[in-house]
Parts: sequence; structure tokens; C-alpha cells
Amino acid sequence: MGKKEHLVYVGTYTEKILFGTGQIFEGQGEGIHIYKMDPATGSLTPHHTAGEIKNPSYLAFHPSCRFLYAVNELKSYNGEATGTLSAFTLNPQDGRPEFVNMVATHGTDPCHVTVDKTGKFALVANFASGSIAVLPIRRDGGLEEASDVIQHRGSSLDPIRQSGPHAHSVTLDASNRFAYVPDLGLDRLMIYRFDSEGGTLKTHGQCCFETKPGAGPRHFVFHPGNSFAYLIDELDSTIVTLGYDEQKGTVEEIQTLSALPQPFRGKSTCADILVDPTGRFLYASNRGHDSIAMFRIDDSTGELALIGHEPTRGKTPRNFTIDPSGTFLLAANQDSDCIVCFRIDRQSGRLTFDGQVTHAPTPVCVKILEL
Repeated sequence: MGKKEHLVYVGTYTEKILFGTGQIFEGQGEGIHIYKMDPATGSLTPHHTAGEIKNPSYLAFHPSCRFLYAVNELKSYNGEATGTLSAFTLNPQDGRPEFVNMVATHGTDPCHVTVDKTGKFALVANFASGSIAVLPIRRDGGLEEASDVIQHRGSSLDPIRQSGPHAHSVTLDASNRFAYVPDLGLDRLMIYRFDSEGGTLKTHGQCCFETKPGAGPRHFVFHPGNSFAYLIDELDSTIVTLGYDEQKGTVEEIQTLSALPQPFRGKSTCADILVDPTGRFLYASNRGHDSIAMFRIDDSTGELALIGHEPTRGKTPRNFTIDPSGTFLLAANQDSDCIVCFRIDRQSGRLTFDGQVTHAPTPVCVKILEL
């Protein structure tokens, strides 16, 4: 395999799943689908499918790039009300995953996983039950039983989507000391101190950042400069710019603006959010409007200025990723069974569709690995 070749790992739904909206979705995936990516053109070609597990919807790599972790978005496992997290080793020659083990996440419908900077723990958000779990990682990449589980409690404005807690993701700061958990059901960005020695989460002085009622916070990202962070709200399709104190781990609101064009009266919800490697541009996905919103970042204030919206050429752009060079953006259109490649203009931040559409059954998450 050439040094410049990248591998793209796609998490999918493999069977029926009941969403929080009440919709039952029929997954068409066969497991984790893997593609080779040409770093010069962004084109994808099928490489391998790891089909050992059910609903491997969200993926995360170990810092060593030797292991891969996939949440299994399930409501039960071994007779218990819980989903699971699966561990894989990655073949160093061709990147093919080899299943190691799976453990319970102590909550239903786990939807997000991140691995801490030391590579000793995986942190999982259980969406349906509204909890987070810390799972120790063995030296061989396998998982052990949870070292900590935190159950959120409460509700918010929307009687259907926010009748209870719904932890949606876990993001660690650059120092590995603080964990940030957007909870869609509570309209809060929960903040914890993370103990990377014992694998536990502790109460932070600023327990949370509260969003507008009914906003439905979903994902959270840091700016590379560590002075700013961005929170995307699923239900009201807004993005909150936050000032960030990296010593204290605290956040404060700077700006809130819509991820949708104005005026827009159709039904749409936000999904993913990313800052490009240079820290100059931010991108967010709209499901319903079916677009990627493009923003320019003010390097002194962190504030966003809208560049425009690029159609994703498919339905329900769930997740997307940017290649390490910042040249391409790959958008996963969940309901159109495809991944669409866009070239990023490094001066303007605009996306350009280059005609490349790759079949991928029910793509939920897309991640790029350099071997």
C-alpha cells in the first residue's frame, strides 16, 4: 500500500432501528464498510466489509491507529437494556478490522464514542437512556467492563424529543482533563472533569452550559487554537459559538446563529459539525434542507460569518469528515445510501461538487485513517 493512500471507514445501520422521532428506519448496511481513498482526487473504491456486528453506527480510532471502536446502537444485549461497544484490531498492512470483543455500555442506543488521549479509555454516549459510560481499554485493544457510568436526569421543552435525557456525544479537550457532553433532552452541554488514571468523571465547577429551551444540543467541537468551541443544536438548527478557558474548562456564549438559509420554512434538523484543519472555516450538516452550511471563522473573536450552503446531492446528511490535508469533505447521505465528495477551496472555504458519488448502504458515520 502506498504511503499516500487513505482508508475511509463507514459505520452503518444493519437492521431496524427506532429513532427518537418515532420513525422506524430500515438499515441496509452489512457492517463497517471500508473504502480506499485516492488523496489526489478524493475518489473512493470498495476495499472490505467487516460484518461481524449489528448497527455499528459511530466509529472512533485509537490514538495509536492500531485499534477501532464501534458503538452497536441496540436496545438490548444478553437480556439487559443496554447497547454495546465493539473493539477491533486493525491489520497494519491493509487496515482490515479483526474483531476482539464487545462489552455493555450500560445504556440503550449508544450513538457516539471517543477514545481519550492516553488510549486507555473509551467514552460512550447512550442516547436513548441518557447516560455516559467510561470503558477501560486493554493493551491488546480489547475492552473491559465500565469503570464509570453517569446517568443524566431531567427533561425540557419538546414533549416528544425531550421527555427525558438524551446524551448525544462526548468530546474531550486537548489536555484530556475535561469532558463535554451535549444532552439533547436536557438542553444542556454537561461538563465533567475526567480522571485519565482511574477512568472516572467528576462534577465540574461549571456543571453545564444551558442552551435556549428546545434547542436540542447534539455535537461539540473545539477550534484548533483552543480559545473557542462550537455547539450544534439539532432541534432548532442553530450553532453556538463559545469562548473557552482551557485552564478552567469553562465556556461562555459569544454568538448564536442559524445553520439554515433565511427564510426557510421546511422541516430540518442539524447533525454534525467540524472545523477544518486550518481553523479558518466551519461546516455543519442540515438534514431536511440536505445541505452543508459553510462559515468563515474570525480568528480573533471566534465568531462565524455565513459563506453559503452546498446541497449534499442526497437525503439526510448525517455525518461528514474532512481529509487530513483539508482538501476534501466527504458527506454521508444516510437515506440515499451514498457518500458524496466535495473539494474545499482553501481561500474561500466553499465546497465544490466534483461529480463523485460512492454507493454506501445507510451510511451513519465516516472516518478517515492514514496508514
